[in-house]
Formats: sequence, C-alpha cells, structure tokens
Amino acid sequence: MDPRLEAIVERMLEKCILESKFQQAVGIALECRRLDKLEEAIVKSDNVSGMLSYCINVSQIFVHIRKYRSEVLHLLVKIYQSLPSPDYLSICQCLMFLDEPGSVASILENLLESKDKDGALMAFQVAFDLFENEYQAFLLKVRDQLPESKTQSSNNPSSSQLSLPTRVESNGLNAPEIGSIASPDTYVAMDTSEDVHMEDNSMVETVHTSNGKTNLTDIKESAYTERLVKIKRILSGETPIQLTLQFLYSHNRADLLILKTIKQSVEMRNSVCHSATIYANALMHAGTTVDTFLRENLEWLSRATNWAKFSATAGLGVIHRGHLQQGRSLMAPYLPQNGSSGGGSPYSEGGALYALGLIHANHGEGIKEFLRESLRSTSVEIIQHGACLGLGLAALGTADEEIYEDVKNILYLDSAVAGEAAGISMGLLMVGTASEKASEMLAYAHDTQHEKIIRGLALGIALTVYGREEEADTLIEQMTRDQDPILRYGGMYALALAYRGTSNNKAIRRLLHFAVSDVSDDVRRTAVLALGFVLYSEPEQTPRIVSLLSESYNPHVRYGAALAVGISCAGTALSEAISLLEPLTSDVVDFVRQGALIAMAMVLVQTNEAREPRVGSFRRQLEKIILDKHEDTMSKMGAILASGILDAGGRNVSIKLSSRTKHDRITAVVGMAVFSQFWYWYPLVYFLSLSFAPTALIGLNYELKVPKFEFLSHAKPSLFEYPRPTTPPTTTSAVKLPTAVLSTSAKAKARAKKETDQKTAMDEGNISGEAGPMKGPKSSDKEGETMQVDNASEKKAEAELSCEILSNPARVVPAQEKYIKFFEESRYVPIKLMPSGFVLLRDTKPSEPEVFVLTDAPSSLASSGNSSIPQAPASAVSVEDGEPQPPQPFEYNT
Repeated sequence: MDPRLEAIVERMLEKCILESKFQQAVGIALECRRLDKLEEAIVKSDNVSGMLSYCINVSQIFVHIRKYRSEVLHLLVKIYQSLPSPDYLSICQCLMFLDEPGSVASILENLLESKDKDGALMAFQVAFDLFENEYQAFLLKVRDQLPESKTQSSNNPSSSQLSLPTRVESNGLNAPEIGSIASPDTYVAMDTSEDVHMEDNSMVETVHTSNGKTNLTDIKESAYTERLVKIKRILSGETPIQLTLQFLYSHNRADLLILKTIKQSVEMRNSVCHSATIYANALMHAGTTVDTFLRENLEWLSRATNWAKFSATAGLGVIHRGHLQQGRSLMAPYLPQNGSSGGGSPYSEGGALYALGLIHANHGEGIKEFLRESLRSTSVEIIQHGACLGLGLAALGTADEEIYEDVKNILYLDSAVAGEAAGISMGLLMVGTASEKASEMLAYAHDTQHEKIIRGLALGIALTVYGREEEADTLIEQMTRDQDPILRYGGMYALALAYRGTSNNKAIRRLLHFAVSDVSDDVRRTAVLALGFVLYSEPEQTPRIVSLLSESYNPHVRYGAALAVGISCAGTALSEAISLLEPLTSDVVDFVRQGALIAMAMVLVQTNEAREPRVGSFRRQLEKIILDKHEDTMSKMGAILASGILDAGGRNVSIKLSSRTKHDRITAVVGMAVFSQFWYWYPLVYFLSLSFAPTALIGLNYELKVPKFEFLSHAKPSLFEYPRPTTPPTTTSAVKLPTAVLSTSAKAKARAKKETDQKTAMDEGNISGEAGPMKGPKSSDKEGETMQVDNASEKKAEAELSCEILSNPARVVPAQEKYIKFFEESRYVPIKLMPSGFVLLRDTKPSEPEVFVLTDAPSSLASSGNSSIPQAPASAVSVEDGEPQPPQPFEYNT
C-alpha cells in the first residue's frame, strides 16, 4: 500500500482523537484494522466505559470477519481489566464469545471470595446474564472449572439442590396427576433435600471449634461454600428455571374460552385441525404446567390416533417445560417401561420421549442416560423417532460423542421415519461445532434413497455450522452447488445459521440470488425465509428487503417472505411488518395465508389494542377463519396455530432470538430453524417453544429469594396490560323469518291503525291539564341522567394514570423496558440497572426482617381453585356455569 495513503489515514485518526471525536476514531480504527489506534482512542476518551460498550456493539454489527472480531474482543477485555472498577458483566460476555470458560470461572471465583456481599451479588448477576444466552456447553464448562470446596465435597452435591418446583406441585399445581404418578421415594428425596439445604445455610451461623470458640476460617469457608453452591445452581440452570416456572404459573392469563371456541368449531373428521388445536393449547400454556384444557376434554383428546397421538403426548412436554425435578414422573404413564415397549401405543411412547426432551431442552444432564437407554433398547421406528428428537434437545450443543454414536447407529438402519429424526438430532448435538462429522453426514445423504432422511441430514449439517460465518463458506458452497434440491435447501439453512443475526451483505446477496434463480420451489422458499435469520438483529430492515418478494408470482416465495418477516420482527409489533403481512393473510393460495397468519401472530405476540389497534382486527380475522366451515384446511390450521402463538406462555412470554446483551440465544435460534420444518412434519411445531422467553423482571436478594419490592413503569398502564379475556357469547332468541302479507290485510291494518291514532289523540287532549305538570320533572330527570353518564365517561378518561407501580416479580414486555424506573429511597437497590430479566438486589437495611413473594410454597398456590389467581381455568368454569347441567342417567320402561 502507498505510504502516502497510510499517512492520510494516520493524520485523520490523530485529528479525531485531538478533537475528542472518539466514536469516529473508533470507527476508522476498526475499518483500518489498527488495534493500536483503537486502544488509544478508547483509553483517551472521557468516558472509557461508554466507549467500550459502543465498541462492543459496533464490532458485533460491522466487523464481519470472525477472526478479526475475536482480536478486537481480546483487546477490549484487556482494557476492561485495566480499569479501576472493571465491568465484569461485559468482560464475561466477551469471554463467552471467545469461548474461554476458564477465564470466566476465575473471575467468578474471585468475586465469590470477596469479603462483602456485593462481590457475590455481582457474581450471581454475571451467572444469570450468561444463562440468558442459553449456551449450555459453555455454562457447564464454567461450572465444572469452578473449585470444589471441602464442605461441599463432604456432602452429596445433588442432595443440596432445592426442589422448588416440586413443592409448588404439592401445593395445588396439578396435584391429582402427580400424586398418582410420583413414587413415595421421590417425596422422601424431596424432604431430605430440604433438610440438607437448611443445614448448609445454618452452617454459616453456627460453626464452632472443639474449644467452643468461633473459627473465623471455617465461617469464611462455609460462606464461600454456600456462594459456590448457589452459583453452580445458576449456571446449571436449576435456579433460573425454577423461578421462571413459578412466575409463569402464578401469572398465567391464558384464555381457555379461545380454545373452547376452536374445539367446538373444528370438525372431528379433520385430523389436521384437531392436531392444530392440541399444538395451540401447548403453545398457549408453554411452561405454565397448566393442562386444564386437556383434562377437561379427555374424550375429545382420545380421538387422536397414530402420529396425532404422538403429537398430543409430546405437547405435555411443552406445557411442563422446565419441570426438571418431576418431568419423568409426569410422563411415566406414557413412557416405555423398563427400557422397552410397555405394551402401550408406540406413538404415545415415542411422543413421551420427545416430551422429555422438550421438558429438559438444553438442560438434560439428568435425563440423557434414560433417553439413551430407551433408544438402544427399542427397535420400533416411532419410538426411535421420539427418542432421537428427545436426545438432541436434552444434549443440545454438548457434542457428546457417545450419544452421537448411538444416534448414528439409528441413522444407518436406513429407516425413513427414525432416520429423519436422527439427522436432526445429530445436528442438535453438534450445534456450532463446525465438526468434521458434517462431511460424514453429507456422504450418507448422498448414499440414501429416502427423502426424509436426506432432509433431516440437510438440516442437521446446517446446524453444525451455526454461527461460524466465513468458516462455513466451504461447506455452504458444496451444498448450494449440489444437484439434489434437498441438499441445496439445506445449504440455505446453513447460510442462515452460519450468518445468523449478522446482517452480512454477502450472505443476503447470496440468498436473494437463490430466491430468484433456483429451479426448485423448496429452495426458493427457504432462501427467502433464511433472510429472517440473517436480519433478526435489524428487524426494521427485513420488510424493506423482502417487500418486492412478497408480491412475487410464485406462492412459495410469498410464503417465504411472510415467514422471514415473522422470524426477524417477532415480538416487535413493527408497523411496516404488519402492513406487509396484512395483504398476504388474504392471499389466493391457502398455504401463503397459513404462513402469513403464523408470521403475523409472531410479530404481534404480547401486543394489545392500546399499543397496536390492528391486533383487535387480526384476532377477529382469526376467529372468522376458524368458524368458517368452508375455509381451506391449511388456512384454518394457520389461524389455530396463530391463536396459540398470540397468547403464548399464558401471555407472559415473547419470541426473542437475541438476549438483552445483543448476543444470540442459541436455543431460540435453533428452535426457530427446526420449527420452520413443520411444512414437512407437523410435530416439529413444538420447537417454537424453545424461542419463547419470559417477559419478566424478577428481583432477587443475596439468598436468591424474591423479596417484596416495588418499581415504576413510567407509561400508561393500558399500553402494556394483558389483553382483555374473551366473553362467552350471549344466548339470543331465534330470529323470526318475515311472513308474507296480503294486500287486503295491509289495507285493513292501516285503517285500524288510523282509527286507533285518532282515538288516542282525543284521549290525550282530555287529560292534558293533568299530565302537564308531570312532563317537566321527567324531562329534567332524563337530562340529569344524561349528564351523569357524560361525567362518568369524563372521569374514566381522567382516571388513566401516566405511570404504574409494579411489584416484584412483574411482567415487563420488551417495549415497556425503556419506561422502567427504580425508586431512589427503596430498601432494595439493583446491583446493575436492568429493566428486565433476573436482577440482583442489594439490601440497604439488612437488619430489618424481609418479606418474600415467591417462596418455596406460595400461598397463592395453596388451592387450585383460588379465585385470586385470574387464570384461564376460572374463565372456563364461568362458561360452563352458564349452561344447564345434563340430566342424570335413567332407565326408560314402556
């Protein structure tokens, strides 16, 4: 390069630094790959922390070469650590991207060893933030590299775990089912865990030497041990999953009347819509553990046969997702007994294994061995199918070689049904590893004759290159040039997942090229759909890029455009996205309407009419499609699924593909990618639940309990309140049909009416003197009533406050986060100001007694019929009360 050009850039950098235009200097230094100038610009800025945050964001968006981005992040970590008070949250996020679990473990260890509680609180906050990215393999490495203390090693590590969800269950949460399934041994183990946990806590206060004097070393060791146990439970996911489970149950606002309307309108003979209703129920109650709808409609549910039965059983896994302590007990009636088929339906048994994977998705340490044993001991391809999917979910991204070999053995049986699930499972196991096993999978895809197996392997290969960017180009090129359209289709997913959330121009250009040039409709549809994954970090760009494609003559391209917008703009209620999808919901092709309805629901999830008036019209459109007996099955299925997605997770979850720290949520992106395969295989709809994230602010104290704590939402309450529950239709009398009227009858009636009017007029004239004084008060009364109504409406309009006080834990939707404020005089102060998620709180008055909200046995869950919980089951009961009870059985004798 010409040295004169270098000199110009050097002078430009110097000028920016001298004139305090540090952001410009950072941009130039990043573009020129001058890390020395980048460091100089950051260090010399007047706000080093702010400049570091800016640099992290810029490097994630504009630095498209993965290797160079890693060098930038290494530099930023070095600068962070040199600060007087390092930002450990940002440091650990950088180290997670760099895949350095050892460095994260050493930082956490140092924080845990600090003398005051603030260091431990910061360590817990870092652990919760890392958990939010859902990178299971990394979190387990961090946990395993933390030291084992003497006290902990002397006790049974598993015995010190708190069985919090179990206690919720025993206090009214589906108690009848669990009581009938769980064994006495299970409850003994629960009681023991509680005793041991209390003993561990008391050790901090009562540790004595043989001389009776307090040993300070032992106290410090006990405090450190207690902190270590807590942080390992956070990293393993146990604590955050338990808290999320409690929040979703206690705040459940799912509307069972919607499901009842769908059920009544669906024809029994239509198995597609029957299954879609089961899917909608599972998504609507995802993670809430509320299966009231299924219990109340057992006869209707029993109509499911074959693969519909598989899906119905697997739906329980979505409803009970995160129920790690008792997941296996819940599914026990359906699981294969003693590792082999228990004589039940293989569809139920396969669905139950799939359900176990959904319950333990991304946290399968406790269930992997059982699933492996079930897989090895069966030769039924349906059970193998469920076991493969369950194993892939439970061991997501762990690259476990033993499990991989077991699944590969199933693949080599060359069974179409089991082989498809095996291909997907191998990809789930190897997510983001860029493993050489991808070439092995590709070779088998060329050998087999089964399209289902090729499709499963194509997606599995795409999953292996997740997030690898330019490292995946060779494999992508190989797949996109293949003669087999199914492998080219897999190449589109490989492009989408390798460049997920990067908005990489090169990837976008390649996808647009395939969208208009490939001879296969499947490839073209997938190429457009893949744009949603590449662009989800900049959702406002997607409608503009796919707007022309949404008007294509090819319905497959229009379908892809709809889902691309749904994926990238999920949960944003973006006006441009809604405007693009609205015409597609009334497209002439049924499957385009299906995709547009699902995409619209994804965009509008957790949005009410106060924020976006078009939500109301969309809900009415869904109801109209579902009730219309002449509507196509494909469209009706889309409307039913959309109803479930709109109210997902009891109206307390949104679809999020990236975390608050702008890192991708691996499980969510992978789940969304597999969900989009429902075009070929409906049971994969359940993978959408992996992309659900609870929209909550849960404040935690040092003991990781939820104290009573209030904060402010500086926005009108109506903007972010729950959608109003639907009301049961009022019973109306039958409308009378018009009767024919003869001309002679009409004339006779007119003559009689005329005579009556004349007689009435004469009578009124006679009594006008008496009636006159009465008219004044009557009219004044009416006026007074009218004025009262007007005043009431004015008062109602004035009654809406400009802010709202929320209590911990509270539902905080993404659009509401910017309005969240914390009170300065509050007893609890956040260790870091965060508007949502798990927030660690510093107690400014530790000597005063604390009041807890979510305890081990919440009082609000003491009885399942408690009216203080405005749950969907209550609304369902009110609907039933409005109908007469059926008569008692009787015998009729002639």
